[in-house]
Order: sequence, then structure tokens, then C-alpha cells
Amino acid sequence: MPDTDHSSVDPNATNASPVDVRALSTRRRLETESRVAEISSLLSALEEATAETKPAPRGASNNGKKTPAPAAPAPTRPIDHHQNSLVQVRLGLASGLYAALQHKHPPTASHSLRVALGCSTWALYKRLDDETRDAIEAASLLHDIGKVSIPDGVLTKTSGLTPEEEAMLQTHWEAGVHILACCCSSQRVLDAVRYAGRRFDGLGAASPVGGDDLPLEARMIAIVDAFDQMTADPLRGELLSREAALHELFVGAGTQFDPILVNQFIELLSHDQELLTQQVAGRWLNELGKRQTELPWSQLPPTAAPAAAPAAVKDNRSLFEQQLIDSMHDGVIFVDEQRNIFLWSKGAERLTGVSSAAAQGRQFTPSLLDMCNTAGRRVRDDACPVARAIATHAQLRQRLEILGRQGEHVAIDLHAIPVVCRDGHLRGATVLLQDAQPEVSLEERCEALHAEVTKDPMTKVANRAEFDRMLALFIEAHEQAGLPCSLIMADIDHFKSINDTFGHQAGDEAIITVANVLTQACRSGDLVARYGGEEFAVLCADCTMADAAGRAENIRKRVAEASFTSLGTRKITSSFGVAQLQSGDTPETLLRRSDSALLMAKEQGRNQVVQLGSKKEQLQAPKKKWWDFGFFRSAPLIETKLTTEVPIDIAIEKLRGFVTDQKAKIISIRDNRVEIEISSDRVGQNRRRADRPSAYRLELEFSEERLEKTNSFGLAAGSYAQTVVQVSIRPKKRRNRRRDDQMERARMALQSLKSYLMAKEVDADVRPLPAGAR
Repeated sequence: MPDTDHSSVDPNATNASPVDVRALSTRRRLETESRVAEISSLLSALEEATAETKPAPRGASNNGKKTPAPAAPAPTRPIDHHQNSLVQVRLGLASGLYAALQHKHPPTASHSLRVALGCSTWALYKRLDDETRDAIEAASLLHDIGKVSIPDGVLTKTSGLTPEEEAMLQTHWEAGVHILACCCSSQRVLDAVRYAGRRFDGLGAASPVGGDDLPLEARMIAIVDAFDQMTADPLRGELLSREAALHELFVGAGTQFDPILVNQFIELLSHDQELLTQQVAGRWLNELGKRQTELPWSQLPPTAAPAAAPAAVKDNRSLFEQQLIDSMHDGVIFVDEQRNIFLWSKGAERLTGVSSAAAQGRQFTPSLLDMCNTAGRRVRDDACPVARAIATHAQLRQRLEILGRQGEHVAIDLHAIPVVCRDGHLRGATVLLQDAQPEVSLEERCEALHAEVTKDPMTKVANRAEFDRMLALFIEAHEQAGLPCSLIMADIDHFKSINDTFGHQAGDEAIITVANVLTQACRSGDLVARYGGEEFAVLCADCTMADAAGRAENIRKRVAEASFTSLGTRKITSSFGVAQLQSGDTPETLLRRSDSALLMAKEQGRNQVVQLGSKKEQLQAPKKKWWDFGFFRSAPLIETKLTTEVPIDIAIEKLRGFVTDQKAKIISIRDNRVEIEISSDRVGQNRRRADRPSAYRLELEFSEERLEKTNSFGLAAGSYAQTVVQVSIRPKKRRNRRRDDQMERARMALQSLKSYLMAKEVDADVRPLPAGAR
């Protein structure tokens, strides 16, 4: 979006005072430092995610067989048993067209539903008005309806189409418009379907319509349609990864697709897709059901309706309604105004274990289903939620538990909908029982996943990533409250000798025992984490250094007195370093000071506690710059500058894909810089069999700049952000043999990096001037 925030101070203006200029300079410096810190955080998250999600090598051996690469995930994952319900509610009368497409070619129907959910998610993210969302949802669901006119042989063909077949397939756009015109009264929907297959630049079309003259709905459908075909269409053959598909969209921006919408779509995919999709599905089932009459489907006027339908038509309608209700996975119950049951669907039978014959004629009460609330307390009959919905003439939705067919309580979502005639007379209520057990199980799995992500699997204390996250929050909270806090670093003495003498099981027992001792010594608000190997960290809330040192001494004694079955009579000892938060401390300085205290404890003989308070007490070597690797560092083969129009957080996410797919190794991260090591066998084939793979170092520095620009039609003018990446590539070892071959491999690595970042190269091989040069 254009940047409308303009500074009120111009340092070049003649009337700007020195104070204004200094204030502006200070603000810009602070903004730059803040942005560098944000980039550093993103790069650190990249390093952690890459370390935790290294994929199995493609083609790795599996009982002598090669494992195929996993297919890329679809942008949305609609639940199968809700598909027909979603379409029925969204299309109303026109759902028969979708059913025809399902019978004609099920893969195309599934593709259409995915595109519709994707477009609706996008519209929700952009906060489009309801009328536009209705139009794009209906058009995207039926954008391929014209394919019912295409021969089966063309639709199901897996090999390449002939020019004649391709031309025949392209006729489905106009065919779809003719089909929809018979039941659709919205010109926006018809135009969206008509132009969904049109290129943004208008090439190859008989009419000159293109660019921003194309309907917004058509331009959005074109992007989601292409993305789904590349990542989820089973007829495509080899599917593309998400990064590769986004790269194809990026390449087609400005020619085949709207470039602004492509950038918006890339930004959309960086958000929580599951949450957005759930909101869309809820809107389809809940909001749209209340305003079916507003949807753009033509209906016969009241005067054209027959006075009385023939008996055969009534019988057929009842048959269709009954089969529709019985085919629903959820339970459907109809009750009259006295809550007497006169319909009990097969879905209700599956959920409750109560047959339709046993339920019909009885009054719907909580005791009929042994209904309980989520706390396990039974719901009284006089507090029946269905009775409350009927009494208030208002819909009611509530999470409850009922006795299931297996004799155990299962979670359900009860949705009671009063049925009121046009004259205002209440006829009863429709009750939907939706199985919420998968959702509850998902919540439980999410909790288990959170524990798995944040806890060390062996000791069950916090892991390194959780400690790093909590350390910053811990310091911030204590600084705001003005309370003291301390950090204890602990290490098991001579741990390697335990593993070498008694085996790794004995080492594991020692680590678990020390973790238990640390946990028992903790108070509410403290955090124990396994920092790495046999080293632990303890965050002590509202605790001075003297108190923390006393606790560390108590822990040291308990560890020294503990018995270990795997070690026989041998005891173990531990060393501790303690530091307290001081004014001006950062997470890094507090951690460095406590780690220095631990090192001093080891150097002074181990099995002791050392406190380190003032920063002046530390004897530190001069800090080296992150790029200072000494004489043996080889000269760069390539130094260049890359620019990409995606936001910087998305660019770093793309770098994660590069690191994962290329099996690269992150060497270091400092501020907004990252150094990566990649093997030559990932960027090219060795020229000779005797050649050994060599490693290359890629140094990347991320920054952001803003440009004033418009789109290809001179519209949407404004200030746009682009990501700038300074790249340096050099061999890991300082050797000049076969320099031409090294340069070729370096260029191949650069080309791969550009593809992942969707970037273009500027200032290739141009090195910066020395400081002070003019």
C-alpha cells in the first residue's frame, strides 16, 4: 500500500533549525536500529526453524527404495464432509450446477472449492465489503462450470493437450457464462467468470480489456486458480513447491497477473491460513444462511409459481430433502414448539446411539442425551438450551458433551435455530449436533505440540529456544516492575568422563537427576531450561544475586549427595555461575556475565559457585567483528546487490526455503547479516570423478528501501518498500585451483538464491569504495 506517512521536518529546507535536524537524524537512527533488530530477530527465527525442520534427503534410502519428494500443500484444506454443506449454503439454488460439475469431473469441482475458499480468505484478509465478497465467492466456486461442456477425453487427459484440444478447453469460459446467465442475475458474477482466464496485459484476447479494467474478482480468481493448479491439481503431474509456485506468479506479474495483487497474495500466505479458512467456513455456514434471499440467483416470481404442486413433485421433494438430511455427517433434529421430536436424522443416530424410532415423539431434553457442560456437570432439564432458543426466538450455539454410541461422553456443538413463519408464528426449532471431538482432539494435540516445541524431551524442562524467548520477556517484566532478578548457569563437572567410562545411559541419568534437583529448587515464576548438553540455566524471579547464589549452593550440595544407579558408588559434582540483572543489561549481556562466572568456577577447580556482579569484573578479549576470520579467509568470488519487491519478512522466509532445500548450514547471525555455508554438490555437478565437493560461504546483509512508483498503467502511485540484499560469495578454503570452476559454481549458487528470493541483480561484481574515497 502507498506510504502516506510524511515527515514534518525537512533537513534540506532553509527554515529548518539545527534542533529539528538533530531530532530528525536521531529519529531516523532509532528507526534504522529498530529495523535492524527486527531483521536480526527474523534471521534468528530462520536459524531455529531450519535446525528443527531439516527434511530427509530427497531420494534417501528406504529399504532400498527411493522416497519420493512430498507433494506441496494446498493453500486451503477444506474438510471433506463439509464440502457439500458449504456449497449448498453459498450457492443456494445454483448448487445444482456445482453438483453437475462434481459428477462431470470431481477433481475440477474440488479445485473450484479450494479456489473459492482461497479467494474468500483473501477477501477476508483485505476486508472487502460483503457485496464484493459474495460476488467473488460465487464466481470462484463456478468459474470452471463451463467445463461440463468439454469432452471427457480432454478433461481427463494427463499428457499434453494438442493445439486443437487446448483451443477447445479455452471455450469453457464463455460456455460457463452462458450457463450461469440462466440462473444468475448478478452482472459482477458473470463478468468475473468471463474474465477470470484473461491475461492482465490483455494479450491473446479478441477484446482489448486488460489491466485495471478487468474486474477485481477476475484478477483475484486468476491468481488463486493458477496457484492451486501448480500446487494441488492432481492432473498436473509433478506439483511445485509453494516457493516455486510463488516464483512463477512473481515472474508472471505485470503480464499474466496483476502485479499489485500478486504481492498481496504473497503477503497473505505468510499469515495463519488455518485460522482465516475457519473464519471463512464459519461465515459461509452461519452468516450466509441468514441472507439467502440476497444472493444473486434468479427465482421464479410469486405469480409464476403454481398454486399447488402435483403430488409426484411433493413426493420427490420430500425424498430429496430426506436424502439430503440423512447424508449429512452432523446430526439434524426437528422439534415443534413444545420440543416434541418429529425428525431424528441418521447423523443424530451415529452421534448419540439413539435410533430414530426411539427418539421420535419424545420431548427433547438434556437428560435424553445425558447432556453435560464442558466442566462435566449435567445440564438440568429446566436449563435446556433448545427451550431457551425457542423462548427467546434467537439462535443459540453452545459447546456441550453428550453420551455417545460407545458409552462415553463426546464433545458436540449444539446449534438451535428457531423456525418462524412469515406471519411471525413459531413452529419449532431445528437442532444441529456437530461432532466437536476432532476439534477438541486438535486442541489437545496443539497443547501437546506446544509442550513438544518448548520442552526438552529427555528432562521435561524448558529447551534452549524457550529459554531464549523467556529471557527477554523476563528481563522486560522485571525492569518495568523495578524488581531484581538473577540468572544461574549450571554445568555437570567432567561429564565426558561419565559417558566414556559408564556409557551414555549413565550420562542421561545424571542429566535427568540434575534437572529434577533444579526443578525442585525452583519457586513459582522461575524457569529451568536445558541450555545445551549437560549445561542448564535457571531464571530466578524477584531474586537478588546473594539469594540466587545461596540457592545455587544448596543445589550444588544436593547434586553432590545424590546417588546414581548407573554410577555405582561414584558421585558427581557441578559448577555454577550467578549474575544479577543490572541497569542497561540486555539478554545477551546478562547471559554472557553468568556464563563467564560459570567459566571462572570451572577454572578455579569446579564444584563451586561463583558470582559476577559488575561488568568491570569480566576480563574479556576485544570483541571481533563478525566478518573478522583472519588471514585464512578467502577472497570473494562474487559481490553483488539483489533487490526483491516482497517485504523483508517474506524474503527471510524464502531464505529459509533455500537453506532447507539446499541443505545449507547457518554459520553466524549478527544484526541484519547472516552467513550460510553450502556444499558445491548442491549447486552443480563435479567435473571429474576425483573431485571432492567443496564448500562455499554466502554472506547476506538485509536492508529495506522505499521507492516511488506506479503500476504499468500509471495507477496506484505511491511509496513502496523493497528488500535489498548485499551478497558476497567465496569458497570456504583459501585455494585458487580451478578458479574458473569455482566462479561457475558461485554463479550457480547466486542464481539459485535469486530464484528463491524472487530477486533481480543490480551492481553485479561492483565492490564498495574504501572509506573516505570520493
